[in-house]
Amino acid sequence: MLIGNLGKDPDVQHLEGNIAVAKFPLATTETFKDRTGKLVSQTEWHTVVLWRGLAELAQKYLHKSSLVYIEGRLRTRSWDDKDGNRKFATEVVGDNLIMLDKRADAPGQSSPGESSGMEGIGGGDMSMSDPSESLPF
Repeated sequence: MLIGNLGKDPDVQHLEGNIAVAKFPLATTETFKDRTGKLVSQTEWHTVVLWRGLAELAQKYLHKSSLVYIEGRLRTRSWDDKDGNRKFATEVVGDNLIMLDKRADAPGQSSPGESSGMEGIGGGDMSMSDPSESLPF
């Protein structure tokens, strides 16, 4: 599980069979106090890979600096470069993605005060007396 910001726009490619795959760098930052009590921030970079529907979602809604929550698994792959040297890359293959940006921060979204048309999907009164009614499980 990671929460971080995209380092650049997702690079989306379509493979044989029109299967979408998106790849982007994700920065996560940990802040802690050192022995002297000084706050220290340490940033780690991760390569995230999303497949199919998640890749298309990333292409449509994510951009450089987007704040996201990613659940996934580590996958290490290897290959030989042009000089015959063995290379390795460890990537996070995302299984779940939650966009954490405010709605108005995402490209194509409405600005504050504008209606995006999403509030009323499903019709009826959107308020619920029991919050568990909105849970999908």
